[in-house]
Amino acid sequence: MSGYIQEDIDPEELAHRSELASSIAGSVRELIDATVRTEVGEADIAEARRLIEAATEILRKDQLPGAYGIRFNTDGTKRSWGNAVLGRRNPIAPPVELHHEAEFSWTEVDLGAAYEGPAGLVHGGVLALILDQLLGSTAEFQGVPGMTGTLNVRYRSATPLGRIRGEARVDRVEGVKTFVTGTITRDGKVSAEAEGIFILPKWARGEVSDVLRKSVGEG
Repeated sequence: MSGYIQEDIDPEELAHRSELASSIAGSVRELIDATVRTEVGEADIAEARRLIEAATEILRKDQLPGAYGIRFNTDGTKRSWGNAVLGRRNPIAPPVELHHEAEFSWTEVDLGAAYEGPAGLVHGGVLALILDQLLGSTAEFQGVPGMTGTLNVRYRSATPLGRIRGEARVDRVEGVKTFVTGTITRDGKVSAEAEGIFILPKWARGEVSDVLRKSVGEG
């Protein structure tokens, strides 16, 4: 399947690359937040644009030909560094870090000004994005992976910007379909809940399926 790449990278080198990816994405994430909230004048905007364009030119010196894809290392780790929710390289990612327990998965993440919808509140689409990833990753960790078939989200109340917690667990499995439920809470109050159906695609029901089922880390 295109976009799934097997690599052989020394663990020490992989850790170094991971640190670099997180550092540059974190810097750009700070830039995004600063851009949303800045009140500086025209001259400062012009200077900032000059510096941003210079940084962009540096980063364009050596580029991938397309998207990052999903990469598996020979030590069993998996890297989805371009992912819009988890991606270490991706500054638009919140970023979410997933934690997997025996029967459920969870995350806690701070959502600031860049993720605003209604005034002072998290955009509902951002919550859906996080729930989609959380529920899908929960299915994968439990050994019953799939791609999102449906995702039903119910918004029970507004979610203020700030630190949220997401939890998800597998409800049941029916053949190639995995049913996962999850919630978003803010200050202990459930503000959104979801049910997703994740379907193992036909191309992944053979040999590739075995790779996906064994890969439970995000690298």
